Amino acid sequence: MAKFSINKQYLLSLALVFLLVHPASAVLAAVRPNILIINSYNADAQGTSNNISEFMDEYRRLGGTENVVIENMNCQSFQESPKWKGRMQAILDKYIHSLRPRLIVLVGQEAFISYQSQENPLLKDIPVICGMVSRRIIDLPVDSARAANWQPRSIDVSDGKVRYPIRGGYLYNYDVDANISLIRKLYPQTKNIAFLSDNSYGGVALQAFVRQEMTKYEDLRLIQLDGRHHTLYTIVDELRSLPPHTVLLIGAWKIDAKGEFFMRNASYVMMDANPELPVFTLSNAGFGSWALGGVMPTYFIFGRSLAREAVEVLEKPKNYDMKANFVENQMMFDYIRVNDRKLSLNVLNGNDYRFINKPLTLYEQYKYHLWAFVAFLLFLVIGFISSLWFFLRTKKLKDSLEVSEQELRVAKEAAEEASRLKSSFLANISHEIRTPLNAIVGFSEVLLGGGYTPEEQKQYMSIIQRNSDLLLKLINDIIEVSTLESENVEFKYQECDVVEFCNQLLLSLNFADSSENHFRFASSLESYVAKVEVQYLQQVILNLLSNADKFTKQGTITLEVSVNQSFIEFAVADTGCGIPQEKQQVVFERFIKLNDFAQGTGLGLSICKLIIQKWGGEIWVDPAYSKGARFVFTHPIVK
Repeated sequence: MAKFSINKQYLLSLALVFLLVHPASAVLAAVRPNILIINSYNADAQGTSNNISEFMDEYRRLGGTENVVIENMNCQSFQESPKWKGRMQAILDKYIHSLRPRLIVLVGQEAFISYQSQENPLLKDIPVICGMVSRRIIDLPVDSARAANWQPRSIDVSDGKVRYPIRGGYLYNYDVDANISLIRKLYPQTKNIAFLSDNSYGGVALQAFVRQEMTKYEDLRLIQLDGRHHTLYTIVDELRSLPPHTVLLIGAWKIDAKGEFFMRNASYVMMDANPELPVFTLSNAGFGSWALGGVMPTYFIFGRSLAREAVEVLEKPKNYDMKANFVENQMMFDYIRVNDRKLSLNVLNGNDYRFINKPLTLYEQYKYHLWAFVAFLLFLVIGFISSLWFFLRTKKLKDSLEVSEQELRVAKEAAEEASRLKSSFLANISHEIRTPLNAIVGFSEVLLGGGYTPEEQKQYMSIIQRNSDLLLKLINDIIEVSTLESENVEFKYQECDVVEFCNQLLLSLNFADSSENHFRFASSLESYVAKVEVQYLQQVILNLLSNADKFTKQGTITLEVSVNQSFIEFAVADTGCGIPQEKQQVVFERFIKLNDFAQGTGLGLSICKLIIQKWGGEIWVDPAYSKGARFVFTHPIVK
């Protein structure tokens, strides 16, 4: 005992000396997670990530300075649910005994029920708020073998029957009665309700709630399509064999019996199995792709609201009046599905409901084009006034310099040059805008006249839209030229694999383009990483590819990349009509078009040249290429 006492004193002395020498260590040891966020899933999940990110942003905006720690349980299928209690216990053991948090935030139903299953008396004094949790929960099974056939009873969180009360947050209040009422109004001959749920905790909890609620309806038979016993392929067989007068109510379908995750495309597979089956949704699963509609929660990113509640709980920890909020339900329909089935919603007797996928009005479809057209007209008026002002100013300057013959000659030449540039600009711009502007004005007057079929109106509006796009592109090109000529352009170089970059560019172009030409990539390099201006490099390459596509009919367009000692060389070659040798230098001038009947502003190649010169490269037409036209440009290798 004496020896142990001496050693203990010795160790305590060493610890005291260490804290005196390193006082920062004592501070670090005292840091605790004042707010502990326990998330059911991996933090990379989209919904979870958005909510936690919004929570953190709002909490800091409100002046929160507490230390926040995030723990993830990585919960997946229901078969592994017996393990969740242990995972939660392992998380809590890290903090509860020595570094007890002031607030715990539970995100997701798995985290919520795992927390409620704990038997730790220290948890009773820690306030809890939650999100992404249903009002109706179930207990966890004791082992994985039992989980597959577990038929638990539904528990109402709001009844106060949970072990650790909730001081705030948001609960989804799924409404089976409202959905059954809606189904009976739209399909009064219904005899069977088939309920589809998946192999997740949420799916099994919804199944238990629906099973409990359906006991009220003796005239309706409940058919359970349980994802714990089915894969996507076996559930399709079940859907095909459903009896007549059956309506499907979807709860959830993300995880099947094998633990495989499914996204939106699973809805289309199941829809094809029984296309005539009426489908409604309790939780918005399948909504927008398969389901007609339903009464469902109005899901939203609640992170900011949860942060405000967290601040209130931390400021008033003894305010036991705070309770979780129920997320409001909303009756919603898919406009396309309702119209396909020719359903009349008049039987709803004025019930408030909303549509998705409803077509936009004519103004909603084309309001940006109309605004762009008005803005363009305003731009022309301002340009005309500015040009008139410059002209009058030049004339005044010319009159004032008549005192000296030499000065008069200089002033006259300057005025003639300014007039020539102005006239050239107005002539070029007028030539470019005349055709689309005439088309817009002409077909606008035709539409105002009325008396046309919907197909003719659609055709006229398409012409107006196409010509509006041409006018907008002309304005954008002029602004681009002006920007590049200014000194305010800053290139942002970043490392990029130029070979992979070009491959991806051509891949997206081949996928999206309706051209009859074949786009290909040629390079002796498998990979080459360099610092380049990615945004402007993409703009130059796309401009050259688009230009080649315009003057090539059913041919081949090739993008080439090679590397020299100090620069990367790019080339775009086509098998089109080509460029006469005497015209190969002037094609880079503004408003130069070798074919006046070809669509375009004549500014594309000029913009490419300005960009390339800005980053210190060169661009030219290859005079030795005879199969069409071949444009070559360089990008310096940035050290």
